[in-house]
Amino acid sequence: MLAICFSSSCSLPRTPFAIRTIFPALLHSFNRKSHPLSTKLFSTQDVFAFNVKIGSLSRAGHIAAARQLFDQMTIRDTVSWNSIITGYWKNGCFDESKRLFGLMPTKNVVSWNSMIAGCIENGRIDQALQYFQAMPQRNTASWNAMISGLVRYDRVEEAGRLFEEMPRRNVISFTAMVDGFAKIGEIEQARALFNCIPQKNAVSWTVMISGYIENGRFDKAEKLFEQMPDKNIVAMTAMITGYCKEGKTEKAKMLFDQIPCRDCASWNAIITGYARNGSGEEALKLLSQMLKTGMQPDHTTLVSVLTACSSLASLQEGRKTHVLVLKSGYESHISICNALVTMYCKCGSIIDSELAFRCIDHPDVVSWNAMIAAFARHGFFDKALASFGEMRLNRAEPDGITFLSLLSACDHAGKVHESLNWFNSMVESYRIIPGPEHYACLVNILSRGGQVEKAYKIIQEMPFEADSGIWSALLSACHVHLNVKLGELAAKKIMELEPQNSGAYVVLSNIYAAAGMWREVTRVRGLMKEQGVKKQPAYSWMEIENKVHFFSGDDASHPEIHRIQLELKGMRLQMITDNDIEEVYSELSS
Repeated sequence: MLAICFSSSCSLPRTPFAIRTIFPALLHSFNRKSHPLSTKLFSTQDVFAFNVKIGSLSRAGHIAAARQLFDQMTIRDTVSWNSIITGYWKNGCFDESKRLFGLMPTKNVVSWNSMIAGCIENGRIDQALQYFQAMPQRNTASWNAMISGLVRYDRVEEAGRLFEEMPRRNVISFTAMVDGFAKIGEIEQARALFNCIPQKNAVSWTVMISGYIENGRFDKAEKLFEQMPDKNIVAMTAMITGYCKEGKTEKAKMLFDQIPCRDCASWNAIITGYARNGSGEEALKLLSQMLKTGMQPDHTTLVSVLTACSSLASLQEGRKTHVLVLKSGYESHISICNALVTMYCKCGSIIDSELAFRCIDHPDVVSWNAMIAAFARHGFFDKALASFGEMRLNRAEPDGITFLSLLSACDHAGKVHESLNWFNSMVESYRIIPGPEHYACLVNILSRGGQVEKAYKIIQEMPFEADSGIWSALLSACHVHLNVKLGELAAKKIMELEPQNSGAYVVLSNIYAAAGMWREVTRVRGLMKEQGVKKQPAYSWMEIENKVHFFSGDDASHPEIHRIQLELKGMRLQMITDNDIEEVYSELSS
């Protein structure tokens, strides 16, 4: 039997190094179960290292290896249990976390907090509440986790009650509730609570600024941002998003340029901002700059860039972006696949659009809507209906956008009777309440089909006031079918809703001109000048050698304008010459 002496007369070294090196070697040949002392020496000195290793393996996604290490431990402390329990739910195995928590011999407040966090992360907010209520003791972190969880799942009222009951609050507690109030539109209450935070941190400021932006109070967000003592990248990114929502892309770019170390979120904010404000070319330039810095795009970046390609109708840039999608490994991401369907459709390649759709393993309602809209846009009425039938066979539930696409298909194909059937089916069979866009489409279909009076009757029967889009559809039809009376009514309504809408004045003037009512033409043009309304110039663009060229009426700003004008003169002379030759031939033949 091995005897280990710790008396003063013992000659064996008693330093920590000796205990770590000599004694384990001596004890190696003995059975741990038969010798409690050896077990104690092994487990107590290594338990910390074991716990650290379990945490490290779990964070790296190697939960099986972490569990193997946990099972090898002959003695475990509370940290060991907490590490493996947290590791399981962080790796998507919440039920195993729950089972181990039940087996845990001694639980501390960290154990309970971990289970609450695990429930929240796995969408089990009610179970989180049960654990919270069952806790023998709670600390501030327990209350914060539960309040944040309730806010996350839009249960702000319950979060507010817990906040009121909370014995001690800190900046995290206040910030969670500020976020909650902002989410439900109670922005003034959010600001009042923000003002009560004794020591605000960067997150508090950012949450309040974002709350203002999300609630359409950008002026307030801008003022608060100016007051923010230490502006961080998150707050700056939120402001970039806010500027872009307001259409102030130049200010957004200026702020973006001030960020010293940009992350993917800040790049996404500015690229998305340009794409949504119709500056697709700038969005593509920014993507190029982003890639040059070594920053890799995520799915948000790629969706925004595909949107930019769609707005430019640039098939070449769209295909380049598709290659980037494949290189980045996002080819199966459903939102990107949906964006690809739309991009190819708007770039004129319906075949590629359908191929992109067929690559989606499990299409959602957005996917089906994109495909139906693509067929409708390209005039494939039968294919749009077939896609709807396939959608129903796949048990996908149609929504208002689905029926808007079907009505659009009817519009492109001139199917007046079918459009009324689909509209009635949407209301009666699918219980979907039609919005202004559905009525506008139906009015447009009836108007283009020559049923102007029926279109006007539908406008009168609508459950809400018609917007300018609906009246514009009727006005256009009145121009085509020369209905002066209804044209005057539609134009008057548009002028009331949008006084600076030049289209209403121009179309009404054209209606009067077609009817030979020249005095009225003069009156409308005079009224247009009096109101300071200017006709918006139309513009067009074309892509040549990877560059998009924009043109608008009376615009001489293009760098190659002289060459363009010279070429146009040459074409004009060629046309005159051709006409003269035709006249000579016709005279000779007669």
